[in-house]
Amino acid sequence: MDGLEFRLLGPVGVWDAGRRLGPATAQQRTVLAILLLEAGRPVPVTRLVSALWGAESPESARNAVQGHISRLRRLLAPYEEAELVTTAHGYCLTVARDRIDLFRFRELVRAAGSAGGESGAGFDGGAERAAGLLRAALALWQGTAPLADVAGRWLPDVVVPGIEEERLTALERRLALDLRHGRHQEAAAELTALVGEHPLRERLVSLLMTALLRCDRRTEALAVFRRVRRGFAEELGIEPGEELQRLHQAILAGRDTTTAPAGVVAVPRHLPPDTELFTAREEELAALDRLTLPAPDSAATHAMASCVITGTGGVGKTTLAVHWAHRVSDRFPDGQLYVNLQGYGPTHIARPPGEAVRLFLDALGVPSELVGATLEAQVGLYRSLLAERRMLILLDNALDSDQVRPLLPNAPGCLALITSRAELTGLVAAEGARTLSLGLFSPEQSRLLLTRRLGVDKVDAEPRAVDDIVSRCAGLPLALAIVAARAQTRSSFPLKALISGLDHAEGEGNAGPRGDGGLDVFDGGDASTNMRTVLSWSYRALTPDAARLFRLRGLLPAPEISTAAAASLAQIPVPQAHRLLTELTRASLAVERTPGRYGQHDLLRAYAEELTRLHDSGAERHEALHRLLDHYLHSACLGDRLLDLYHRVPLTPTPPRPGVVVSRITDRAQSEAWFGREHRTLLAAIRHAARLGFDRHAWQLAGACWGFLSQEGRSDDQAAVHHIALEAATRLDDPAAQAHAHVGLAQALIRLGQDATSEAHLRAALDLFGGQNDAVGQAICLIYRSVIEDRRGRYDEGLRLSDQALRLCRAAGDRAGEGRVLNNIGWFHAQLGAYGEALSRCQEALAIHREIDDLPGESATLDSLGHIHHLLGQYEQAITYYRRSLAWRRGGKRALGARTLRRLGEAQLAAGRPREGRSTLQRALALTAELAPGDADALRARLADLDEPTD
Repeated sequence: MDGLEFRLLGPVGVWDAGRRLGPATAQQRTVLAILLLEAGRPVPVTRLVSALWGAESPESARNAVQGHISRLRRLLAPYEEAELVTTAHGYCLTVARDRIDLFRFRELVRAAGSAGGESGAGFDGGAERAAGLLRAALALWQGTAPLADVAGRWLPDVVVPGIEEERLTALERRLALDLRHGRHQEAAAELTALVGEHPLRERLVSLLMTALLRCDRRTEALAVFRRVRRGFAEELGIEPGEELQRLHQAILAGRDTTTAPAGVVAVPRHLPPDTELFTAREEELAALDRLTLPAPDSAATHAMASCVITGTGGVGKTTLAVHWAHRVSDRFPDGQLYVNLQGYGPTHIARPPGEAVRLFLDALGVPSELVGATLEAQVGLYRSLLAERRMLILLDNALDSDQVRPLLPNAPGCLALITSRAELTGLVAAEGARTLSLGLFSPEQSRLLLTRRLGVDKVDAEPRAVDDIVSRCAGLPLALAIVAARAQTRSSFPLKALISGLDHAEGEGNAGPRGDGGLDVFDGGDASTNMRTVLSWSYRALTPDAARLFRLRGLLPAPEISTAAAASLAQIPVPQAHRLLTELTRASLAVERTPGRYGQHDLLRAYAEELTRLHDSGAERHEALHRLLDHYLHSACLGDRLLDLYHRVPLTPTPPRPGVVVSRITDRAQSEAWFGREHRTLLAAIRHAARLGFDRHAWQLAGACWGFLSQEGRSDDQAAVHHIALEAATRLDDPAAQAHAHVGLAQALIRLGQDATSEAHLRAALDLFGGQNDAVGQAICLIYRSVIEDRRGRYDEGLRLSDQALRLCRAAGDRAGEGRVLNNIGWFHAQLGAYGEALSRCQEALAIHREIDDLPGESATLDSLGHIHHLLGQYEQAITYYRRSLAWRRGGKRALGARTLRRLGEAQLAAGRPREGRSTLQRALALTAELAPGDADALRARLADLDEPTD
């Protein structure tokens, strides 16, 4: 074809005008192959790592993958036909599928099926077209081995066998057409070689025997059978399948019988009943609809790819599949087949594919005497019967790809819809299946489900109880349906009473796997509607190590966990933690929300917590939680030391427990990124540590998070964790810890506009620091008290407090504090009208900041200089200083930036730039309302004044 071309059917690579461009190494070819197999869909980094290194990936695996991606980007950069991008879920290569030889092969094979003529005895125009399309498809293969030069074992072991099967199936179809066209000699020669390569592949043997018979080589045909029969006996200990046995008998009798059973015309309608009150899932239904609709420019019969619906237990996979199947049943006039493959269930004994195929053959009306003894013969007959039909095959509750693969139709008019808790990546990669990941309900969808099941009146009568139910059910449809069913059967009960059992689960030690609280409220009366039982089906499929990690994950009620945190929790190496988290993700017991970060819904965590209390000793749980808290504390302390902070809480945590992994944070940008990812989990860890008696972790974690929370303006969070820190420090009877907790709380309360309460905390901290002879701590208290006095307009008192703070900083040799306080003194002099003294003190401060490379201090002083020039009526100079101040503000200093923005806006207004000034004030208001809501009202009023008409 013209332009860029990607090849997988042989050596992997990128070609342009017949010239191979690369990639140069086997590992890069592996990465490219996986991206091409998932073209247009994000590929998680974890899958690339697993494909390259398997279970023993090195610590540098992710960096290596990034390097391969970078080199592939450079390779593809000159070409508009392909784009390799990074997404929240991994890497995505966007390229038209007709530029990938594997997808062109599949499309040609599907088109051959759509051309018709592959059944019956004659060779009409449809058969000729089908044969030509199959030849064109097979001509795309560069030799016989796909993915011939990749690294790692995953592609050769998992993907290649499926692709090879596609080639052999297409080859068999083309050879069968050749025989119908009368090309017996050519077919016999080709088939002899193929049977030599695949001596136990019964379809090829059958075709060879037929070709030899039609070449009047009956003796050779019988000899082939004897040789094959001997091979089956020696290698497998069984007889050939019934298809070959019947052909053998037909040749002995001088007959040529190669047609499928006649008279089989059953139209099965085997779908389970639809759910009358099906709720939401409009987007998912639309996605399924698109599977059965032909492309607008397609005149041929639409070939439908299989679709795998994945998701955690109880999320509604079967409900969605059955509802959609009923909705589109008219698109499949030849019937719908359904089987529960029992991949996840009470016994966890999955239904064998052979049993499912026989159920389907029964449904299609095939007499038992015509059903072959081997799975291969049964699958061949099943697919032959579907060849000319339009049928929907719903394969529910699949365990893995191997269970599903024999049940897939090869007819263009048939669609296989599969549900599974596992991702079934083998089907996606080898068979081109599409995936539809089913997520949790939104709060609005959850309320809609309750309304549809309970009625508008009952839901409207108890809005708070409904909100509580929605929150506790965590968006899981099964949990919502169970609570709704309980409400319907206990119609006289208020809704709140129905879920009161959950309140007992929130305290330590109150919930048991079969006891009060926990998941008992989510019991619908049988195994399929008991939340605990449903989740257990996924849990029991895990390996022991993954099961242990899943249980221990229940120890911390946090939204998500990183690979390093999981390794610390379970006391295992990071690569092993990565593998186990991948296993949990594939089992839908975790979700990789961003690369390397894994979350789970609240009911899964509650179930994990129950399990860990049942299976893990109290000592093991305590040690695991201690390691996890050590991970967060030591990582946060490392990150905190890299932030640009004047006041840092002096933290000396005890050495981490053996097995704790400390995150790699080497610069300020990495620190801010780490805190940004972890801050919600850190807040949960602080609360949980205090609740369970880890008081030292609680107050020190709050201290390590202070800098990030402060500079990001997360004042509510800062206040909450420092309340907890203060209580923990009080229990420890640690005066220094109490003092720092008072100050952290006070700073947050100042930003929240609670000056009086903040001042009380600062006075308490001042006394505690005095008792510790901590001059720097005392200075910090005085600095924050001066901020309060500034807000009150008491500039003389603010100046007095600042002078005291300056003496303390100089006595302690605290140059950074000295520079900060000199800036404040300059500010207060400016407010009192002493502009010369103000400029002098601020210039002193600026010199100190530059001497010690204190960029945040320099930024604050530039802001003060801008303010002084503004008061002097030197507006353009003020604007210049304000802009320099904002330029020095790094991304993390958003709270201080809001203040400078407001002053810049006022300077622009004063300088006669009304449009610029108003725009800047609006930006300042947006930031202030987010970060310091206590200061937002005054700014809103100022903007309202600007909108007032003038006389």
